[in-house]
Amino acid sequence: MEDEKYMARALALARKGFTSPNPMVGAVLVRNGAIIGEGHHVAAGLPHAEINALEGVDAEGSTLYVTLEPCSHHGRTPPCTDAIIESGIVKVVCAMEDPNPKVRGIELLREAGIEVEVGLLEWEAMRLNEIYIKHMTTGLPFVLLKTAMSLDGKISTFSGDSKWITSKPSRSYSRQLRARYDSILVGVNTVIRDDPSLKAENGKDPLRIVLDSGLRSPPHSKVFDDGNVIVVTSRGSDPSRRRGLEARGIDVIECGEGRPDMGELMKVLGSRGITSVFIEGGSEVNGSAVSSGMVDKFLFFIAPKIIGGRGAPGPIGGGGIEVVTDSLQLEISSIEKIADDIVVEAYPSKRL
Repeated sequence: MEDEKYMARALALARKGFTSPNPMVGAVLVRNGAIIGEGHHVAAGLPHAEINALEGVDAEGSTLYVTLEPCSHHGRTPPCTDAIIESGIVKVVCAMEDPNPKVRGIELLREAGIEVEVGLLEWEAMRLNEIYIKHMTTGLPFVLLKTAMSLDGKISTFSGDSKWITSKPSRSYSRQLRARYDSILVGVNTVIRDDPSLKAENGKDPLRIVLDSGLRSPPHSKVFDDGNVIVVTSRGSDPSRRRGLEARGIDVIECGEGRPDMGELMKVLGSRGITSVFIEGGSEVNGSAVSSGMVDKFLFFIAPKIIGGRGAPGPIGGGGIEVVTDSLQLEISSIEKIADDIVVEAYPSKRL
């Protein structure tokens, strides 16, 4: 139980970091039942969690609890294994192995005579770094689909009005969550209808991605304010409109025929080092994402409101399925309440 307590503390520390494309990592040093040092990885390029935990500490004879296998290779920073071996630490408890094939931390520590245990709170550690694991093992970004709806499953009224279905605290939470993702994706209809800025709250603004097969995005939309945006169109779109966007420094990429192909897009984004995509689209974009099989996680904000109406859209559009047995089965991982709204987090069953 003491071991779990220290690892839980390390996991809590890890969550403080904004580390993309690196994993979030926390570390706790313990000797004689007392914490003598702790730290977390704050951001890519800065010292790793283990180094921060060792800062100014005599670690001789201590145990290190760390949420991920210590790195053993030179990257932006030196290997953590060297510092651990030199510190006098006698035991290292890792929550999980690093999926990066370059990392041999566990092997090197054992070769140096340090006792290493692996697997304590492993599931929690894997959930913490689900983005890092997905990108490292597949080369594709981790995809979260977030949507807000009324209790009767509507994302807007029949006229298209959607401001505001959920509460202000829910919207604030969603903007804070954006800072955890490399990019945020919407469709052109959202840009035209709502003119969102798609900025984060209390964190780094994500890259904005607009699906726009016909290049209809108004040139003075808020998403184009700072150039941190990609417009995704289909092959054969209007070349003059494309040149107009590119003349303003906007990156335009082509994926798919007729409408952007979500699977092809994710491969392109992954190859560009984008580790995660936060989808905040409308019904059709959401439907395209779901049908592509690219969604790794769902976040449903459900407000205690009834909108009704045959013309009011639901959160997932597209052609749909013919029989219920063909539906995408989800596993609910958490249900929380923010103000009066219910927030449901779920994963496709095959991803758990």
